[in-house]
Amino acid sequence: MRIVLDTNVIVSGLLSPFGPPGEIVRMVSSGMVVLCVDARIFAAYDDVLARLKFGFDPDSVAAFLDYVDFRSEVVASAPLGQRLPDVDDEPFLEVALAAGADCLVTGNLAHFPPDVRSGVTVLAPAEFMAALRERGRAGDSD
Repeated sequence: MRIVLDTNVIVSGLLSPFGPPGEIVRMVSSGMVVLCVDARIFAAYDDVLARLKFGFDPDSVAAFLDYVDFRSEVVASAPLGQRLPDVDDEPFLEVALAAGADCLVTGNLAHFPPDVRSGVTVLAPAEFMAALRERGRAGDSD
């Protein structure tokens, strides 16, 4: 499964590893899902995870980012036809569109209004995990 992961999900997952964001970060780290990124998204991950207010271990962040850099799918995207409420979120939707990603996972659904998603499935972390479980159950009955 190929996904685009908003930075806020990574931060939440690293701060609280036992909820849905934490499960998703573990899935990324184990290779169960492939992140679709571009240079802007990678830079956002690097910038936000380095913020002192989160207190992340710099070596752990570097190891995570090295893994993302090595294992992610780098995508070239085109600008959106419409602006998002927060322009900093535009790279995530642009990459999801260009990659044909299965979904974009974010903790800020309001930043991705349905009328500008251009068919991209945008899910909250809990919705993503529920969809994966349902998909697994459907696969079990085949």
